[in-house]
Amino acid sequence: MAKSSLKNTVIILLLIITIACSTKLCKAIESPQYRVVHSESDFEIRHYRESVWMAAPAYEISFHKATRDGFHRLFQFIQGANLNFSRIYMTKPVLTSIVPGAGPLHSSAYFVKFYLPDKFQADPPLPLPELNLQPDRWTSRCIAVRKFTGFARDSNIVKEAEKLALSLSRSPWANSTAATSEYAYSIAQYNSPFRIIGRVNEVWVDVAGTGASDCETNPIAAY
Repeated sequence: MAKSSLKNTVIILLLIITIACSTKLCKAIESPQYRVVHSESDFEIRHYRESVWMAAPAYEISFHKATRDGFHRLFQFIQGANLNFSRIYMTKPVLTSIVPGAGPLHSSAYFVKFYLPDKFQADPPLPLPELNLQPDRWTSRCIAVRKFTGFARDSNIVKEAEKLALSLSRSPWANSTAATSEYAYSIAQYNSPFRIIGRVNEVWVDVAGTGASDCETNPIAAY
């Protein structure tokens, strides 16, 4: 499929999602399941259950370009470019994970990820080889999350990640960022690009622990 045709198809899909989200249909869009174990004014600690995502590696210097490139390939996958010819419903968020120092001239590399609906969690459809996609199987994990509004861009994601890092440095999780994580942090985007007001984005950082009780560094404050 030509790039211009694919781009137009993606725009149409996102427009459909935007219209759906103005009705009760938006509530049916699946997301990975989690439990909030601690909450502060500017961040929270969540425990995410085991899950399977489909990941698209993107070796770009720009976060924006990497997310666009990865999403285009994931879009083809959910539209049937898999060995099962399965059509897969859109989920949220679209997650872009940043791998520091892995790209050319020590720039960042990225993995753009799509959460698979419950129907496909146990047996994910295999993507066509030319899409260069791979399943990403998550064990249960603890994640520190900071919300921010507006559009996620190259100009603001680093600042938002720094704010989360500062908040964690002043909390019981100061030394709890997961040393084994291969990603510096991830950006979760919940809205289509056609939504201007009330946008929701998040910075995600893995913190040490796999069980819900492991996330509760300060159990008295957790709920």
